[in-house]
Amino acid sequence: MRKAGEIVGDTLNLLKASVEPGMTTRDLDRIAFKEITRRGATPTFKGYRGFPATICASVNQEIVHGIPSKRIIKEGDIVKVDVGATYEGLIGDAAVTIAVGEVDESLLALMKDTRLGLEAGIKAAVPGGRVGDIGAAIQAYGESRGYGVVREFVGHGVGRFLHEDPQVPNYGVEGRGALLRAGMCIAIEPMFNLGDWRTKILDDDWTVVTADGKLSSHFEHSLVITEKGPEILTVHS
Repeated sequence: MRKAGEIVGDTLNLLKASVEPGMTTRDLDRIAFKEITRRGATPTFKGYRGFPATICASVNQEIVHGIPSKRIIKEGDIVKVDVGATYEGLIGDAAVTIAVGEVDESLLALMKDTRLGLEAGIKAAVPGGRVGDIGAAIQAYGESRGYGVVREFVGHGVGRFLHEDPQVPNYGVEGRGALLRAGMCIAIEPMFNLGDWRTKILDDDWTVVTADGKLSSHFEHSLVITEKGPEILTVHS
């Protein structure tokens, strides 16, 4: 999984360096496909439950699961890219939100706070803890900053399959939920909205957007829980 995570992290770095106004989200998909396959891995998402692309690319009020298309990326957009790579049967999964050119200060704050929410969740992923500790840490941070913390889409176990037990919500109560044990691999992925936490799914049956049309940010890491604490597998700059 470390190798799969390395490939995902490097692909995210490449996408961050590549994004510019005038590109399409499909351009990003092609870049990711080329990099993942060049590294000897396969795109985990492509064909998963019928998903048609290598990455998820979600713009502005789109939260997750956006299908890459001819949509043109514009100055001031924020683009969420979610990447999965399978290497020798094991999976890495991570996501970032990218600012395109000059963006509003409120969006920069949203992105920063979502990253910090992810960090809070990761710090809570220790042996002997509970899944609820992770969700409670993310929820407390996000709501303290005034954001809607998405509840309808959650993190998950990850390994030989993309979505394994346990589910890892971005909200919860400390001391509740599945026991965290050394050796467990999970993906933690907070999604913070400028408005309400509620969501809806578009007619393509994939793209998830904010119900109120306000913008959203998403960050994710895959990690392994060790006796010494969490180790991030999908490191990127």
